[in-house]
Amino acid sequence: MSWLRPFRLIAGLAALAAAVVLLTLVSPAKVARSAGDVFGRVPCLPPKGEPKSMGSLPHVANKLVAGKPVVIVAFGSSSTQGYGASSPEFNYPNRLAAQLRRQYATADIAVINAGVGGEDAPEMMKRLQTAVIDVHPDLVIWQVGTNAVLRNLDPSETARLVEEGVSRIQAAGSDVVLVDPQYSPRVTERPASADKMVKLLDRVAHLRHVGIFPRFTVMREWHEEQSIPVKDFVIADGLHMNDWGYACFAQLLGDDIILSVGQIKLGVNVPADVRKYRPM
Repeated sequence: MSWLRPFRLIAGLAALAAAVVLLTLVSPAKVARSAGDVFGRVPCLPPKGEPKSMGSLPHVANKLVAGKPVVIVAFGSSSTQGYGASSPEFNYPNRLAAQLRRQYATADIAVINAGVGGEDAPEMMKRLQTAVIDVHPDLVIWQVGTNAVLRNLDPSETARLVEEGVSRIQAAGSDVVLVDPQYSPRVTERPASADKMVKLLDRVAHLRHVGIFPRFTVMREWHEEQSIPVKDFVIADGLHMNDWGYACFAQLLGDDIILSVGQIKLGVNVPADVRKYRPM
């Protein structure tokens, strides 16, 4: 039966060739193998126009200048928790932490993920004290509003709760940046509610003189201006971001934080009502 050996050899070589073809089809150009090559397929580009600052972040800037540890709390729902990411390294708080540590190599920076899926302002306010204020953070990034849209909660009541929460965070001595809902099919199928929520959160940011990252507008530009298919940054559920979406969101948010901190360190005077990253 020795004649079977050449046959097995040929079959083995064929299987190996098929495996090579398969690996080529799912190469890093298609799927990121690590957090370092997630932009290999589609680069993360900043919004058009000159970079805009979300305003000053004095507590973060002063800690960095003084060489003291910086604590950031990422507060929110499943977008903060990282639902849709292939692994924890791809969720936005971890991506943001890595970026800030690269920028401020000698600094001790901690980014705490306080995201809980399914929550919005009513639930978040119940744990604001223990999950955020008691941690004594220098910066709170509060992602909010998406589940309010999905659950048909009153946008005005959501905004009222967020304003109350922001006031409490400020009183405790922390900088604040709000993050509005994502641009995704599950959200945009409720256009009136989504639009009102985005506008009301923007209004809260201006009233409380805090930063806001307009995630809805930034993600819409990915699709409408950069011609990136929605399926390339949102997973199949039509709601949550994928690895690329989280990574680009984190990078642009991090760029804005770095810009804002730089203005304080350079002594740039930022008007009190300029607190928003405004893509052109």
